[in-house]
Amino acid sequence: QVQLVDSGGGLVQAGGSLRLSCATSGINFRVASMGWYRQAPGKQRELVARITSDGSTNYADSVKGRFTISRDNAKNTVYLQMNSLNPEDTAVYYCNAVIITSLGPKNYWGQGTQVTVSS
Repeated sequence: QVQLVDSGGGLVQAGGSLRLSCATSGINFRVASMGWYRQAPGKQRELVARITSDGSTNYADSVKGRFTISRDNAKNTVYLQMNSLNPEDTAVYYCNAVIITSLGPKNYWGQGTQVTVSS
């Protein structure tokens, strides 16, 4: 039973930082990638950052240079360090995992954590 639990959101002032965490459990198959998505009110969910099984990363243009995705394999946890936050970063952030199962790739999602950045 795969579970992703994301946390670390909160309310911060513009220019501040937050560190999101995504704790995983029950993953018995190869993880193709893990990432963070966000969804602001009235907008589509968008990819923020992704890290692949070999450690490669990519970021949305809007967060390059400000956000860093990383993982701790020993703790089965992926992180998103968010610096220089601005109000445009306000959204619900969701952890995502793409897991290669015997039936093919499957997506799993965390429950979401709210990030609010005040001006």
